[in-house]
Amino acid sequence: MSDANDLVEQDGDGVSVAVHVQPQAGRTAIVGRHGDALKVRVAAPPVDDRANEAAVALIAEMFDVPPTGVRVVSGDRSRVKRLHVDGIELETAVELVDRALEQAAEPPGPRRRRQRD
Repeated sequence: MSDANDLVEQDGDGVSVAVHVQPQAGRTAIVGRHGDALKVRVAAPPVDDRANEAAVALIAEMFDVPPTGVRVVSGDRSRVKRLHVDGIELETAVELVDRALEQAAEPPGPRRRRQRD
């Protein structure tokens, strides 16, 4: 069974994804799961819709759709949101979310030491 089956569901002409957004993070990235949601960190602050816009852009990049193909359908002022992605089939969406979760779980690469002269 896929790790993403409970995070993504068919929704009309696309899919909806449960997302937990952590604003004002050091970097913007998908970092794993948070309960029944995909956890994303965004560098943008939760002011003037900037965190929502950053989350939409990140999800659009993950699904390889333009940002206009993703919209917040619930949780506009909450950390827990439901985003709709246009034109994506459920199977494809689950595969992409699984891949993002796998990448988030990978440990960071080895640190390179600076050589001293």
